[in-house]
Order: sequence, then C-alpha cells, then structure tokens
Amino acid sequence: MKLTVYFENQTEEKITYKLKILIRRAIEKTLTCEQYGNDLQLSVTLTNDAGIQELNARFRGIDAPTDVLSFPLFDYEGDCDEPPIDELGMDNMLGDIVLNLDRARAQAEEFGHSTDREVAFLTVHSMLHLLGYDHEIGEQDEAEMRERQRDVMKAMGLAVES
Repeated sequence: MKLTVYFENQTEEKITYKLKILIRRAIEKTLTCEQYGNDLQLSVTLTNDAGIQELNARFRGIDAPTDVLSFPLFDYEGDCDEPPIDELGMDNMLGDIVLNLDRARAQAEEFGHSTDREVAFLTVHSMLHLLGYDHEIGEQDEAEMRERQRDVMKAMGLAVES
C-alpha cells in the first residue's frame, strides 16, 4: 500500500514535523487495523476554532466549533471488501480530514492526557469515518466505532484505560 498525505496549515502556528509524523502514524495504524490495502491519498487540514466553525456551519448547518470533520469522497456501504476507490477514477483519493488544534489542546487538558494523544485519537476517529464508520446512525454503530478506535489506539500504544 502506498499512502500519500497532503497537509495544509490554516493556523498561525508552526506545524512541526513531529506532529505530521504522529498524524501519518495514526492514519497508517488505522489502515493496518482495518486491513486496508489499497493505495490511497488524503488531505489533512490543521485549523483552529474559527476555521472549523465556518466549515461546520457551511457543511453541517451547525454554527459552532467542533474537534474534527471528515469529508469522504464517496459513500461506502460494503460488508467485507474495501471501498473500490481505484475504480472510481479519483487517483485513489479517500477524502479530507480537518483537525481543530484548539479543541485538541482543550480536550487533552480536560481528559488529562497529552495533546499528541488527542490529535492521534481525532485522526483515528476521522479515518474511521472516511472508511465508512458512522457513530451517529445508531447505538450498535457507535459501539462498533468506539471499539475500533480503542483497538487502533491500543495498537499505537496510546490506549486510555476507562
């Protein structure tokens, strides 16, 4: 599998190489845990409360900041096969992740763990959305997504005991 990640920084802060590697590692670990083998590309935009609030209002009708948004380029409802993105003529583009670094820092403090752990979690969460998981459609789907998130974070060595 070949993975290409395009980063865009919409914040006023310098984004470190270490942060980019952490995000890439979370993406790779999610793909490995999900046994995803297709080559793929995706974009990760790093933003702040104001930037994500604008997107949240425009695309979800919610005029408030959130921690992460996922924009898949296709809807996938398969049971066992990977999304056939290689057949869609999109150069294997999976979608876009938008991470709010303001919320990541605030949530890390609130939950008592590192900002790196929170950024990794939000990346995993968003990747699972891009791969077709949706915690907002029912309790069983939410439980399944939470379990997948726990599995990936554990595989990264970033599990939090509950």
